[in-house]
Amino acid sequence: MKYEAVIGLEVHVQIKTRSKMFTRVAAGYGHDENTLTDPVVLALPGVLPVLNKAALDAIIKAGLMIGCEIPAVCKWDRKNYFYPDSPKNYQITQYDQPICIGGHVEIELPGPSRNVMGEHKKIPVTRIHLEEDVGKLNHGAIDSLVDYNRAGTPLMELVSEPAMHSADEAYAFLTSLRNTLVYGGISDCDMEKGQMRCDANISIRPIGEKKLGTKVELKNLNSISFVRDGIEHEIKRQIAVLESGGTLIQETRDYDGQTGASQSLRTKEMAHDYRYFPDPDLMPVKVDAEWKSRIQSGIPELPFDKQRRFQEQLSVPFTITSVLVPDRDLSAYFEEAAKLAGPGKAQAVGNWIVNDLLRELGASKLSLADSKVKPAHIAALVKLVDAGTVLTSAAREIFVEMFATGDQPDGIAERKGLKAAPTDAGELEQWCRDSIVANPKALAEFKSGKDSAINAFKGPIMKAAKGKANPKAVDETLRKLLATM
Repeated sequence: MKYEAVIGLEVHVQIKTRSKMFTRVAAGYGHDENTLTDPVVLALPGVLPVLNKAALDAIIKAGLMIGCEIPAVCKWDRKNYFYPDSPKNYQITQYDQPICIGGHVEIELPGPSRNVMGEHKKIPVTRIHLEEDVGKLNHGAIDSLVDYNRAGTPLMELVSEPAMHSADEAYAFLTSLRNTLVYGGISDCDMEKGQMRCDANISIRPIGEKKLGTKVELKNLNSISFVRDGIEHEIKRQIAVLESGGTLIQETRDYDGQTGASQSLRTKEMAHDYRYFPDPDLMPVKVDAEWKSRIQSGIPELPFDKQRRFQEQLSVPFTITSVLVPDRDLSAYFEEAAKLAGPGKAQAVGNWIVNDLLRELGASKLSLADSKVKPAHIAALVKLVDAGTVLTSAAREIFVEMFATGDQPDGIAERKGLKAAPTDAGELEQWCRDSIVANPKALAEFKSGKDSAINAFKGPIMKAAKGKANPKAVDETLRKLLATM
């Protein structure tokens, strides 16, 4: 029997705010244990929560970016459970009236090859709600210690519809969501710091069956790769259980990304197990049109929209845009350099950034912000090559020097003697004639309409010129001669 997987994701993302969700104490990462606490975080008697409006703004922005409806009213509920990382023994969250409803996340599936863009799909979203994060347990050899620094941090929970059918779709969903939230400045989504975590709900059913199978949850996956690997593992496990005559149970499992194995944690709780009830200390929030409009005006261009614009308006190929666009800062760097380089130079600018700049940054372990090569450097280098002032081979040498020193490319070319030498027009024309005569096949191809055949003449000319001929002058002279033949 062949099976189909049905996958839904619950994604928790820490919202980037200076203070916590219901108090003024700072939110942050990497501080000494239990230093970001106060009576509200520790749930001491008599304290009351106060809403963090910046967190509300961020969650509305996230919802608008993915096309959610923002209801006029949302409210707060208590989700009751006992766990040592939750000092109140309940979590303030949103149950039946969340702040965002519906929407979708656009994803791109892997293409048939690295050079080819894959299929795009829209995965529907059920809801986004806002809640507070819990603390963190640190387990030792004989004891466990709790750190409440993370407790109370604003936390967004996005719940997708069970509309994905492969681990690749789940991987693409998380990648796209992360890019969108980073673009919006809503979160850094650093999974190593716990800023983005995922629970995956997976079931299988015979192909053609409409009824959903028994759902199993993989809990707290802290890497997008682990999500993909864990889902693939769980699909295989469920098929093996059914085909061996076993029965699946609704449960929560822990997936170990290091070993590639999972183990049962507990049978899955249902909503009624948490005894939700409205929080008596927090009033419902009314979101009016002016509030939504103000946030809507600050929404940036979405990553996939930017990629389409780069490809359609700037003629930059997918192989370059797929590297530039996922990185907000890198794509902004590219846009500035392309603007300075002028019309028609965007692809050349992208090539220098993707191939040379990223290679040098990786080798030196520097970030883009640390680089001495600024967009103006890239634009100036592209102009030198385009004008034929330096050859591409010389430009690569210039780039390495430019990366090390931060000097302007024209100065480096002058200092290192890398500029193309002025060529005697008569001598150049004779080299061009000699090359054309020596290559009748390329001449026939060019005359039949194959423009790229002209490149076959250039190698011998450059050899005759000892690599110093101006490429632009070579091209112009060749075309002038070929037009008369």
